Amino acid sequence: MRDKRFAANHMGGPLNLERHKLLIHWAVDCVKHGIEIVNENAIDERASKALEIAKKWENGDATVGEARKAAFAAHDAARECEDKIKQALMRACGHAAATAHMADHSLQARIYILKALKIKEIEIAKEMEWQIQKADASIRELIE
Repeated sequence: MRDKRFAANHMGGPLNLERHKLLIHWAVDCVKHGIEIVNENAIDERASKALEIAKKWENGDATVGEARKAAFAAHDAARECEDKIKQALMRACGHAAATAHMADHSLQARIYILKALKIKEIEIAKEMEWQIQKADASIRELIE
């Protein structure tokens, strides 16, 4: 069952558009930071595009439908890839874009970045702290 705190106002939930945009912004930041740490720039362009669309949605320049389509494409790319680290990174990209549709996908973006770090045998405690500190104070209770 989904956490009702992530349901958008227009769907009868408590999440206003400003906080929804903060969640997608945070998810994109987490993904980009994770990709940088893992030092993996060679992910499928569908995953990169999903991050671009997520930013566009945050800025009001993409629809939820476009974000969902980009998220599905990133997940397709992950399924087609055999490299477990790249799979996790691409799934993180997909979940960041999917945040436009359902805000709780932002948490999955975070989880997949941590999974990529674990596979790469990188200690995750520091990254978890970075992720919390990176979040705007108004959404921290949603992500902790």
